[in-house]
Amino acid sequence: MKKEINILQESHRVLYRLANGALLTTKLQEKVNTMTIGWGTIGIEWKEPVFIAFVRQSRYTKEILDATGEFTISVPNQETDPRILSYCGTHSGKDTDKIQDLGLTLVDPEQIKVPAIKELPLTLECQVLYSQAQEYDLLPEAIQRQYYPIDDSKPIKEKPDVHTMYIAKIIKAYEIID
Repeated sequence: MKKEINILQESHRVLYRLANGALLTTKLQEKVNTMTIGWGTIGIEWKEPVFIAFVRQSRYTKEILDATGEFTISVPNQETDPRILSYCGTHSGKDTDKIQDLGLTLVDPEQIKVPAIKELPLTLECQVLYSQAQEYDLLPEAIQRQYYPIDDSKPIKEKPDVHTMYIAKIIKAYEIID
């Protein structure tokens, strides 16, 4: 069962819990993939409620997200097993089926094709409106050093794996209730 919520009234709950991690889930054909995120925000853009997510260029999730333009955000509650976020943040969907590995329960979506995850009950169904890769050279030096350090041990200095920002309309917001 789902209880619809007004995301603008409940945004504080999402943002408070996002600080400890949430799941961003994608789906391509029958393949469902999820990854842990710790960065994101809720706002208003083009008069629409939006979730802004950040996904590194190298992530398998980015490949699916770029192909489909849809994702769900699944936010934990106090009872959520912290091992879920840990596992989904350290394993790639290219190599394993994280949903199956963890025995997560997929819940049919309301408006998009990407399912919710019952074990992280606060859910946002999102449709990408705009995306843009970060430009490493435009980031402040302190952020470059902290989040995108260059490996000086390599003979060729490669630019670090920056994020792509996705601004997505929140199509539906609800909490999964047992």
